[in-house]
This record gives sequence, structure tokens and C-alpha cells, in this order.
Amino acid sequence: MNHLDNLVLNTDSYKASHWLQYPPRTDGTFFYVESRGGVYESTVFFGLQAILKAWLSRPVSHKDIDEARDFFAGHGEPFNEAGWRHIVDAHQGRLPLRIRAVAEGSVVPTHQALVTIESTDPQTYWLPSYLETLLLRLWYPVTVATISWQVRRTIAHYLDRTSDDAAGQLPFKLHDFGARGVSSAESAGLGGMAHLVNFMGTDTVSGVLYARAYYGEPMAGYSIPAAEHSTITSWGKDHEVDAYRNMLRHFAKPGGIVAVVSDSYDIYAAIREYWGKTLRDEVIASGATVVIRPDSGDPVEVVHTCLTLLDEAFGSTINGKGYKVLNHVRVIQGDGINPESIRAILERIVGAGFAADNLAFGMGGALLQKLTRDTQKFALKCSAARIDGRWVDVYKDPVTDAGKTSKRGRMTLLRHREYGSYRTVPLPDGVVELDPSTIEAGWEEALATVWENGELVREFSFADVRARAART
Repeated sequence: MNHLDNLVLNTDSYKASHWLQYPPRTDGTFFYVESRGGVYESTVFFGLQAILKAWLSRPVSHKDIDEARDFFAGHGEPFNEAGWRHIVDAHQGRLPLRIRAVAEGSVVPTHQALVTIESTDPQTYWLPSYLETLLLRLWYPVTVATISWQVRRTIAHYLDRTSDDAAGQLPFKLHDFGARGVSSAESAGLGGMAHLVNFMGTDTVSGVLYARAYYGEPMAGYSIPAAEHSTITSWGKDHEVDAYRNMLRHFAKPGGIVAVVSDSYDIYAAIREYWGKTLRDEVIASGATVVIRPDSGDPVEVVHTCLTLLDEAFGSTINGKGYKVLNHVRVIQGDGINPESIRAILERIVGAGFAADNLAFGMGGALLQKLTRDTQKFALKCSAARIDGRWVDVYKDPVTDAGKTSKRGRMTLLRHREYGSYRTVPLPDGVVELDPSTIEAGWEEALATVWENGELVREFSFADVRARAART
């Protein structure tokens, strides 16, 4: 086994000393995860299942513990060797934890408990805290899914206003261009998969593979043949039109779609002369939809100008809502794309009479990388500890930042069946989940146990996740 896959070492250094820092006779702890606010008022919960399958499904071994013991001895931290040996000897290496969570794909307002974690063995009361580093990383897929979901809402708004087929087009209106802009292959997988909760267009192969591995989705996303600058500029400036013609001959088939980056030299001349004149008849005869990709300049101005020039060259029809839909061609904008620029571009083109049908977006760094744990202010905190046989509230309330005040006690999450609202409520001592008969009329418990004592006990399919996110 590679030490990089050792669960016992997937923690912060100082966590190794924390088992000595709890009050004497502590034999239980309870932690929760929440978004304490941030850019968006709600988050799309997603990605916990992938983390659990990737890291908690393989039992810890004595070899793992040997390696961790030796590492921390040289690293300057004490290590709870006896506690980890107990997990192997008493639990066959399966972590004695109970993790409860809201259903994946749920859109939950901030400041609510999304996940709770507690130890199920009094001798491993320290374990939930030890795993904070690993489990809190779910902030990343949740935040990507949230950004993607918010963009979906924006695009849906403009499609509803201007398109005759809003529902049919929406899944392919935002394409993931982010694989090369992230910090790791794991980020590409988790983030690319999170985007696919809301859309079906991607060039991030890892995201599709993660959805297959962790959510059982055979093919979560799709792509099309597309040019990059090297495949155009290698023909030379004087043969730019030949590069475009080569793309048509290889990929422009009846009913197909091919994207061609066209700003290597002069995007406007390329549309007017090459696409609009030299290749116009070939584009039409191919039966394909040719997607022109500008990749430089001010996105709002460039997209509007490109649509206008393509309209002049290929014409358009007026749809049932009174907006222009280009014949034979479309535009995809992937440069300078973020949630704000998408709205600005759509507002401009709709104001100019073009339907949102004409345009798709590619988002890279702003989708998968330009975000942090603080984008939605994610935190995993201890809210209760069992000391001398009774549960006591645990919380922080810093005078310098009221926004970091944490919740108290063991808790669960309720959802209103009719209105879809949520609220976090106390969980009585000794109770794992609420008796439905004790819950206020109209409400139901939204948290359910997903992981218990080394086993995944509730699994979500990718189709389930997508359907749940789309309902809100």
C-alpha cells in the first residue's frame, strides 16, 4: 500500500494530539457540518458519498498504524496508537462512526446542519474530530455543484424568456472547461462530477469517471469534436480557411455539432470572409451545426458582435417568442466566463433580439478552481460531548466574530413537506433519529444515516441526485 492512501495519515498534524485534550471521562463526541453563509443563500449538497467510498470503505490495518506511528514520531506529534489498534482489533479496522446527512442533490439554505458525525464506541470518542480534515473537504464538491446550479438558474431564466425549447437545451448550455485549471486530478474528478449534477456537457473526463465509480452513472456527460488554437494555427495564417475546411470535412456530419475556435488572428474577419463567404455553402450542405468559438476580448461585446455577423452571413428565423435563432451556426464563449459575465452576456444578446438558443458557455477556472472553503463559509464543529455519562453542549461564540458562533447540542434537520423549507432542531439524548410521531405536523426528518460502523447504509444514484437538484 502507498502511504498516500493511508487513512490514518489523512489528517492535520495537530489532530494527532487531540485525543489527549478532551476532558477526563469523555466517551462520546458529536460534530456537524454547515455552510455559515457565503456568496449564495443555499447550497447543493453533493459529494459525501464519493469521499466515504474513496476513503472509509477500506478497513484500517495494523500496517497503516505502524506507518502512522513512525511518521508522527519523527514529525513531532504524539499518536494514539492504542486507540487505533483498538479499532483494528475490536472493529476489524472499520471505523466506529455514525454519519447522517441530507439526501445528495438537496438544495438547503445556509446555516443548517447538512451532516452529523458521532462516535459509536466510547473508546473512540476522538475519532470524529480526527476525520474533520477529510470529511470537511466535501465543501469543494458542494460549492462547485452550487455555483453550477446557480448558473443553471440564470441560463434557464433567459431560455424561458426567449426559447421555444428551453428544457431540451438547458442541460448542454454550460460546458466544463476546467480540467487543466484545477490543482489536482482529484479536484478535476470531484469538481467535474459536481458540475454534472446540473448539466451534461463536459470536457473533464475525470468528472465522468468519478460519477461512474462513486454513483454508478455509466456516462454522466458528453462532448463534441472541437478545435484548439494549435490545430488551427499549425496551418499558418495564410491557410486559416483550410484549417476550418479540414474541420468541416472531418466532423461536420448531418445532425452533428462541431466547434471551431476562430479568433487566432481576426475573429470578425474569420466570420465575415471565411465562414460567411468562402465556407458558407459547405457549412449549409454539411447538415451540421457549426459552433464558432471566440476566445479573446471583452466577452459581452465580442459575443454580441459575433452573433450579429453570423446573422448577416447565415440568416436567422424568428421563434415563437419573437427572438432570432441563427440558421446552421451557434456561438460558444469560454473565455472570461463566470456567473456574473454569463448574466451580462445573456442580457446583452437578449436585449439585441437574439434568443438564448444561439449561445452556450464553457467555464473553467471560475467553475472548478476560483472558489475556497470560505465561498460558502463551510465549517465542521463539535456541538456535544458525553462526559461522565451525560451529554453537554459544546460551542464557540467569539466576541470578535458573531458569524463564527457555532450550534449547540446533538441535532438533526427537518424539512417541510409542502414548502421545502428547512430547520435544524435538537435531538434528544440517546436518540439516533426522531420518531415521526413526535415531529410537528407538516415536517419530516431530512437527515438519514448514510454510514455506520464501516458500512455505507444509504446510497444515491446519480440520477437521484440530478432529479433532486432539478426540482428546486
